[in-house]
Amino acid sequence: MAKTYRNPVYPDVFADPFVLRHDGVYYAYGTAPGGADGRQVPVLRSLDLVDWEPLGHALLPIGAAHYWAPEVASHGGRFYMYYSAGSAPEGTDQKLRVAVADHPAGPFADTGKLLVPDQPFAIDAHPFRAANGQWYLFYCADFLALEGEYRVGTGIVVDRLVDMTTLAGEPRVVVRPHEDWHVFRKERTMYGAVYDWHTVEGAAVLQHDGRFYCFYSGGAWERDNYGVSWVVADDPLGPYTRPEGGHEALLMRTPKGGDLLGPGHNSFITGPDGTSTWIVYHAWDLAQTARRMCIDRIDWVDGTPATPGPTWTDQPAP
Repeated sequence: MAKTYRNPVYPDVFADPFVLRHDGVYYAYGTAPGGADGRQVPVLRSLDLVDWEPLGHALLPIGAAHYWAPEVASHGGRFYMYYSAGSAPEGTDQKLRVAVADHPAGPFADTGKLLVPDQPFAIDAHPFRAANGQWYLFYCADFLALEGEYRVGTGIVVDRLVDMTTLAGEPRVVVRPHEDWHVFRKERTMYGAVYDWHTVEGAAVLQHDGRFYCFYSGGAWERDNYGVSWVVADDPLGPYTRPEGGHEALLMRTPKGGDLLGPGHNSFITGPDGTSTWIVYHAWDLAQTARRMCIDRIDWVDGTPATPGPTWTDQPAP
């Protein structure tokens, strides 16, 4: 009988999941409480994307209260973890940082560099290597000006990596919040003023048929309006255009009558067969006790990404 799986694929808290494949082994990193030894960022290991073994925590602490959304890039025999850290309530002082290790399970030691020191708030770093070998970093920053369809709130920009710990300092807008479903919180006090705050975050990029698809999660991470959509460009630096039908999350959203809420903040990984693509994301249980790691297959139908997810019943395993 063919193997099946059922979401979530890991029982403990594991938000903002990112999966790296190295030497045939999958390593997952997520946002979750730190370890008893003080280390941060849980790391898991798997051979099939379904059965996951915890390896402890990968990041040596730097004294912050919040460590969010780690992603790891492999380059030149070393591993670079991009993450944000801060200590203010709600993490409103988050700064992007990078840590380095000689093994995907760590330990990762922070380099001491702030990647975008001029930003008061920067999160959700996503390193992306184009087919020509150039690395880019997608990340989130706040926008306080109303411009056309754009709403006030958190949006996604992209910059070129000069080396693995240095940005060119020329960020370009990828996508800003522009739809009603992107609302994070009405009348939110931020930067000394009150705004109807909107959010798009959690960039994850796929290159398909020569185009670059930047997937994002929009809305409020703790509510059922959270979901995944995308924008597309001919170059990693843009300009990015929006597909038709963006009045709702196009790839993944809270299902009616399902067993989960608020699917989002995803990454993508190739399956063990070497050809299939899988979306790795988090979702709440209905009681909202935790965000846990889930997976579903991604296919392209008439040039458009599609998935059966979010799923909560038995599915064919990768």
